[in-house]
Parts: sequence; structure tokens; C-alpha cells
Amino acid sequence: MPYQFSGKTSEKFPIPKTMKAWVLGDPDNLSLVDKKVEMPNKAEVLVKIDAVAICATDLDVISHGPPAMIEGGLPFNKNFTPGHEYMGTVVALGPAVDEFEIGDRVTVEIHSGCGQCKRCRMGMYTSCHNYGLNYGEVNKGHRANGFTTDGGFKQYAVNNINTLIKVPDDMSDEEATLVVTAGTTMYGLTELGGLIAGESVVVIGPGPIGLLGVAVAKALGAGPVILIGTRDSRLEIGTKLGADYTLNVKNETDVVKAVKDIVGTKGTDYVVECAGTEQALNDAIMMTNRGGKICLAAFPHKPISINIPHMVINNIYMYGIRGEGKSATHRAMEFMKQKRFDASLVHTHTFNLDELPKALKYARERIDNAIKIVIKPWS
Repeated sequence: MPYQFSGKTSEKFPIPKTMKAWVLGDPDNLSLVDKKVEMPNKAEVLVKIDAVAICATDLDVISHGPPAMIEGGLPFNKNFTPGHEYMGTVVALGPAVDEFEIGDRVTVEIHSGCGQCKRCRMGMYTSCHNYGLNYGEVNKGHRANGFTTDGGFKQYAVNNINTLIKVPDDMSDEEATLVVTAGTTMYGLTELGGLIAGESVVVIGPGPIGLLGVAVAKALGAGPVILIGTRDSRLEIGTKLGADYTLNVKNETDVVKAVKDIVGTKGTDYVVECAGTEQALNDAIMMTNRGGKICLAAFPHKPISINIPHMVINNIYMYGIRGEGKSATHRAMEFMKQKRFDASLVHTHTFNLDELPKALKYARERIDNAIKIVIKPWS
């Protein structure tokens, strides 16, 4: 029996029957189509998407599939819309939703876990044991918009209320899309990493997560904060976001020694690894002090060889992060509201919805020094 909407709407925000949406066909094949606008159910709202940013993981999904999983398999040719870093305006409330009002500006987390597995009950819903099980007879309620359910390269999206963060009036749409990026490093450094003020942090890879990792680490009181990369223009942005030192690996014969020249011969307390290469991972291991921690914020596309013996002998902890668990995005938003750092420095380009293929090319090839690209669905 079709779902009969019994929630709340407003004449101020008329909702059409269909919307413009990008749909993934074969790998790297996107089509702009008319798609039905779904209405929210219990504990859900309908968001009119005002801005959606392109993440490097979107490029992986569109080209290769994982980590997206639709109906138990790869996302290709399943009427799936990618995109997960979006914000917008609440235009419809599901039954009994009173946590938000129509007209609220919100930005979104990706994951709404099943709520019943071990990890979800711990607040680690980005590690939900029922990831992707949201269809047919195995529907356990898990949602990860842009990965296991429709994402944000379209004009409207249904979101669980647990994934919403209110956006202040003085924050731009473009900056609001970056809350989840900042929340990812917040989750990695605080909830999972246990960072405390005064500890040293090295960030390898000045992409969006790396740059905002610098900002979050500095805002949390880390010091010194060192950013390693290959592009001077990005390293300069890192300095503006709080990096005490920057190192261009093209100018360093031994980047591990360069780090130890700054923090001392024992090495750094933390490394946030955002490059995902074999060399970067092994450099991270060798620059971390005994008992230190390495947070993996990027993932290689194939198995690699790393120095496990050195890690074991020196009691070095290595852990991965997937998204923004334990509501870390709310803490990231608070930092951004308080102007603890200027996340908008990471936003470089804006495109209209029908220009998505061009925007993806800019992101993939880093054309015109692109870092974070935002799509405006109503332009």
C-alpha cells in the first residue's frame, strides 16, 4: 500500500510532484532526469536542497561504486542519485515531528543508522552493522544518503531528524555544506582519538578534510600543528586555518626528519593521514612517537604494504574513520558558529545543477586549483 503523507507542509513552500535529479547509470555516466519527490515519514523531514558540495568519495562512487551499496550491490543502473554533503531548507515535516519547523535552514549528516545494532546503540552509527540493509525483506532502517539511499545531487531529499543540524542566519549556504567535512575530523580527533590540548598533530594531505583537520586540531588546542602537502597554494590556506608549520614534500629530502626537527626526535603525538598513498602511510608510521595515534581519513584503492613491525614494537595505534559519528558535526558547527576558523576558505568554485559533469571534472582534475566545489540546485 502506498505511503499516505500525514505530516505538515506550508503554502510558503509549495512542493512539486517531481524534481530535477542526477541519476547514475554505468560508471561515470550521469543523466539529469525528472524524479518523484518523496514525502517524509515518522521522524523525517523533507529538505529543499539549497547547496551540495562535491566530496572525493563522490568521485569514487560515480567511477567505481564503493563505498556506495544499493540493494545489496553496486550502485550502477539502479536509479540512484549520489552526493552527500548538502544543506537546505525544511519544507515538510513528517508525522509528529516537532524538533524542527518549516523554514529552518539545516545542514545534514550522512548516516542515520538502524538504531538497533551494537554500534548504533554506542553512537557509532557510521559503523552501523546493518549498513546497506534498507530494502525488501532485509530493511532494517539504515540510511546513508548518497551511499545506500538517494543523495543530494537533486532538488529535494528526505532526512531523518537525527541527521539535521540547524544553520545560523549569518552562515552562507556554501559554508554550511562544509560542516560534515569538519565533523569528520572532529570525530577522528576527539571521540575516537582522544586528543587533548597541547598534543602535536601532523596532517598529511591538504584536501578539504585535511585542511579542516588542521582547523579543528588547532581549535581543540593542539600544538604544534603541521600540514604536509605538495601544493603551495593549499599549504597557504592551511596556514590561514591554523597550521603552525607547513612542509612541501617536493622541497624535503626526508619529510619524517623534517617533522622531527619541529616536534623533537621522538616524533608527533598524532597524524591525520588524508592522502591514502603507501608512501604517506609509511611516513605517518615513522613520524609518530611511541604510543602515538594515526587517524586514517583516506583510503587507498588497493591493498598496500606498511611497516606493521614498527607499529607493534612502538605501540602505535592506527584507526580508520568513516564519516562523522557520535554527533561530531554538532560540535563542528559550534566551532564554526563561534568563528573559531573560517571553513569558507576551502570553498573555491560554484556551479549550477545542470553543470554537475563539468564540476566533477574540475574536482577530479583540480582545475583552477579547485578544492571544495559547491552545486546550487536551483540556479
